[in-house]
Order: sequence, then C-alpha cells, then structure tokens
Amino acid sequence: MELNRFDWLAERVEEAVDPDRTIIDPHHHLWDHRGGTYLAADLLADTTGSHNVVATVFVECRSKYNRDAPEGLQPVGETRFVAAQAAEAATSGKTRIGAIVSHADMMLGEAVEEVLAAHDGAGNGLFRGIRHATSHDRDEAIPTGHNSPTPSMMETVEFRTGVATLGRMGFSFDAWLYHPQLPELIGLAKAVPETSIIVDHLGGPLGIGAHADDREAAMATWRASMTEVAGCDNVTLKVGGIGMDNFFGLGWVDKPVPPDSDTVVAAWQDRVHFCIDTFGPDRCMFESNFPVDRQSLTYPVLWNALQKMATRYGDEEQDQLFSGTARRVYRVE
Repeated sequence: MELNRFDWLAERVEEAVDPDRTIIDPHHHLWDHRGGTYLAADLLADTTGSHNVVATVFVECRSKYNRDAPEGLQPVGETRFVAAQAAEAATSGKTRIGAIVSHADMMLGEAVEEVLAAHDGAGNGLFRGIRHATSHDRDEAIPTGHNSPTPSMMETVEFRTGVATLGRMGFSFDAWLYHPQLPELIGLAKAVPETSIIVDHLGGPLGIGAHADDREAAMATWRASMTEVAGCDNVTLKVGGIGMDNFFGLGWVDKPVPPDSDTVVAAWQDRVHFCIDTFGPDRCMFESNFPVDRQSLTYPVLWNALQKMATRYGDEEQDQLFSGTARRVYRVE
C-alpha cells in the first residue's frame, strides 16, 4: 500500500463542488514512521485546501505507543501524542481535531477500565472512545487487522465485557471488520445495547481474494448483513474508506492518473445510497480515512464524490451526513 505517490496524485486536480458545506471529517490518522509522515500540518493542508472541514476525529493507528509502560497501557502514548497534535492544529485557527478515538484491548474485560481512565486523562478533554480492529478472514491472502484479532473474538465474554465497560464509562466503540464478520458484530451490538458502536468503512465489503470470485454473491451477503446491523439502534455507520484499493479491488492504483469524482461516484453510489437509505442520514457520517485513502484518491476528489452522491438528499439530511451525525456521536464541540 503506497500512500505517498505525490506526483501521481498531482495529476488529478478538482475544485470543490460545494466549498461552503460544513464538514466534520470523523476518520483520519496521524503518524510519523518509516512508511511516511502525516501530522497536524499535513492534515491541515488537506482539510483547508478545498472544502469547509471545520473539525476532525482522529482514529487509532498504533502511533507513538509508550513502549516503556505495561503492555495494556502502551496505547495511551498515542492519545498523548494526538492531544499534542490537536493543540498544534488549534493554533492555526482553522480545522480543529475535535475528538480522539484510541485503542485498548477489549479482551481485558472489566480490567480495561484502568486503560480507559488513563486515555481520558491523557486526552486533554478530547478522548471519546476506542477502536479495537477485529478484521480477520478465512482467506489467508486477506490482511489481518493491526490489533492482532483472532477468529470470533467479538463473541467472547471478555470482549463483550470490555465493550460494555466502554458504554458504562460513557465512551464509544469503533468497529473495523470485514463483511463476513458482520453477524458477530450484530451479536455484540445486541449484547451491549448501552454502548454506542460505530461501524467503520461501510462494514468492510471485501472485493479481493476469494470474495472477488463472485462479487455479486459477496455484495448480496454484505447487504443482508448490513440490513440486520441497521436494526441495532446503538449502531451508526461511517460511509467512506472507499479509496482502499487493497481491500475493495477497484484497480485505481494501477491507472496512469487517479480517478476523478465522477469515476468514484459511478463505482460506489449504489452501495453508498443503500447504506444511507438503510440506516438513515442521522445514523450515517461521511469520512475521509486519510491518509490511507490517499493510495488512490485525492482529498478534494473524495469529498466531491461524496457531495455528488449526497445530492439526492435534502439539505437537512446532508447536514447530518457531512457534520451532524459525527458532531453528535463523537461529541465534537
């Protein structure tokens, strides 16, 4: 996955379709490691370059763990790092990092309370919840998630107890998983109805590996599961991640130039509209997933595509999709 092909990305330039629409981007990362750098200054360059992005939500990506701390508390280093980045971004007077979603091991069960309290203390008032990526597939060719998930992890007593502890303490749970795992998520959501659960990246509709052999069957399975997920009132959905060619297999990374927004709309509008119509705009939020989605899209093209796909909805519904749902769910002030 190559995220830094800047010369290639520069081949696609678009002006904002709607530069005045208020946007809260509820899913981005920050890091500084061997694979590249994406820090507050890089984020601000994206969020202020075309569209009206007023605030963002950071989501964990194993940045700046405190390796000197006990294992369970090491992710608190990421919260401390992002809180400092948020303070730096605030001095710009432009886009704010308005919330932090960190990582804690849900398999700790009730013992995760200590870790959550530490995150809250390190977050400078911005800590809102946890993502424990459980993405795992029987096809070994499909990457396993970065939080070392095991099969059926979400069905264990320990994991469910950990997520229930999140809700009891007033925090949310972000789920990054693949679409064959959605039945596990449904069971989790029903087991912890008091915990706010946010499903990332459209519920992970895979289009690679064994799931590429019969895409229609894979998408039928995804749609059926997502309909059932929508029946869980404590679940909201992030509509995005659509630039992750390494999971969805659209082949954009191999083109001589990045796609334009019309190409993105043509590829994704049926699935995006299905999700919004199934969950409702007040339970959906558009996301960028940058810089991960930068492997195949520019930031302006991504938001232009989402704005074009949103035109079938009224102004109040678009307000929910672009900012209202994220503001409410992540308590972005």
